[in-house]
Amino acid sequence: MKIVVIGAGVCGLAGAMMLAREGHAVTVLERDPQPPPESAEEAWRAWPRAGVSQFHQPHLVQPGGHMALGEELPDVLAAILAAGGARFDHLRVLPPSLDDHAPRAGDERFVSLAARRPVLEQAIARAAAREPGLDLRRGVAVAGLQMRHDAGPPHVTGVGTTAGEVLAADLVVDAMGRRSPLPAWLQKSGIEPIHEEFEDTGFIYYTQYFRSPDGAVPPARGPLLVAIGSFSMLTLPGDDATWSVTLFTSTGDRPLKRFRDRDRFHAVVAACPRHAHWLDGAEMTGVPEMSGVIDRYRRLVVDAARSPPASCRWPMPGRARTRRSAAACRSACCTCAACATSSASTGTTHRSSPSRGTRSPRTS
Repeated sequence: MKIVVIGAGVCGLAGAMMLAREGHAVTVLERDPQPPPESAEEAWRAWPRAGVSQFHQPHLVQPGGHMALGEELPDVLAAILAAGGARFDHLRVLPPSLDDHAPRAGDERFVSLAARRPVLEQAIARAAAREPGLDLRRGVAVAGLQMRHDAGPPHVTGVGTTAGEVLAADLVVDAMGRRSPLPAWLQKSGIEPIHEEFEDTGFIYYTQYFRSPDGAVPPARGPLLVAIGSFSMLTLPGDDATWSVTLFTSTGDRPLKRFRDRDRFHAVVAACPRHAHWLDGAEMTGVPEMSGVIDRYRRLVVDAARSPPASCRWPMPGRARTRRSAAACRSACCTCAACATSSASTGTTHRSSPSRGTRSPRTS
C-alpha cells in the first residue's frame, strides 16, 4: 500500500518504520523543517521543534513502548541506548515496607526506557532517514485531506499540502498529536462534525534538568511521583547521566507560580528530605514551565456506525493506529512522564502475570 503519515514525532516515525518494514511505500510529512542534528547533545541544545511544545519537558518511554522497540525496531532501541539512554526498572523502587522484593517471572515487562525527548527523537529520526521504503519530507505542511465521494461513506484518498501538492494514498495516518486538525479537515470535506469533549486539566509544571559530575544518577529514596500538600514532585532518570526534577501545581495557585524562580524551586526541593539529593548535579537548564494541558475525547461516527473512541490525556500524544503497528505505537508514543511513573507512586504495586492477566497486589 501507499501510506502517508502526517507528523514525524516519536509515534509517527516508529509507526512509519514498522509499516515500511512490512513492505509498504511510506511517506512521512513533517511541518517543522529542521532535520535532526548529528549528535544527541546537539539535538538537546539546538534542535528547534516548534511543533512539540513539551520537547524539553520530562519524558520516559513506557515499559510497553520499550518492549515494542525491542521487538519491532531493535536497531532503533540500540541507537537510543548507544546515545546514553538507560533502562529503568520501576520495581527497584517498591515501598520498603514490602517484605517480598524478590524478582518474579515477567518482571522485565516493567522496565522502561529513560531518555530526554530530543535524544529519543533524534535517534529515531536518523534511523527513519535511512529506512528503505520510507520517504521523510520535512518542512511540508498538510492543508487537508483528499476525499472521494461515492455512494456511501466518503473515502480518504490522500492529502494536499499548503504548497499545492497532492499525494495519493491508500491509507493516511494522523500522527499530529493532541492539536491535530483532523476534525476540522473532516468537516471541511463535508463529513458531519464529530463528537468532541475537551477540558483544561488545570495544572502547570516546572522542570529543571541536571547532569551528574561523576556519572552516577541519584538513587530513588521514595516514589518517583509523590504528592506533597498542594503540589506534586516528579523525579526521573534520563540518558547519559542526566535527570529531571518537576514540580506540579494548580494553574490557579498564584503564590506557587514562584516555582519558576530558580532559588525558590531549589528551596522547595531541598525541603523534601527524600528528594533533596536530586539537586546534587550540574544544572543544565533554567526552570521552564508548561500549562494549557488539555484532556480530549473524540468519537467518530460514519453512517451511524461508531468507530472506537479516540482520547488524548496530556501529555500522551494522539496515536497513529496502523494495522500490526497499532499496539506498538499505542505504547511507544506514550512518553508521558507522569503516566509512566504513576505505577510506582503509590503503596500498591500490581504485577501482571503473562498467563493470568493480573497478580494479587502487594499492599504496604
